[in-house]
Amino acid sequence: MKFASIRIVTGDVPALRNFYAALTGIEPTNLAPGFSEIRLPGCTLAISSQDIIDAVNGGAIVPRSNRSSMIELEVDDVETIRAMVADSALAEIVQPPTLMPWGNHSMLLRDPDGAIVNIFSRPKR
Repeated sequence: MKFASIRIVTGDVPALRNFYAALTGIEPTNLAPGFSEIRLPGCTLAISSQDIIDAVNGGAIVPRSNRSSMIELEVDDVETIRAMVADSALAEIVQPPTLMPWGNHSMLLRDPDGAIVNIFSRPKR
């Protein structure tokens, strides 16, 4: 088994596609109307319209209803991302850069659909 992707279902594909493209610096691959992927090393972030889910998955996913998981993106320097987000007003910073008990430096953002995004760096060893 290979972990392939995380898919976010949304009512506003362009807003999420633009947010994650700006945050990651990776241009989305648009595979179909209402379906894009941002291909990161290690995992793909897929963004899908609610219309597609309603048509092919019987409405199994409800946009903007996630309150139990987060998207985590590892970076070299959390402060660089914090400055970029603050300067561009790209996202709400939910938790400023904080040192976690396990050693990670972590900042929480909220994406345009309200999902939490953890931007973190691991301790230098």
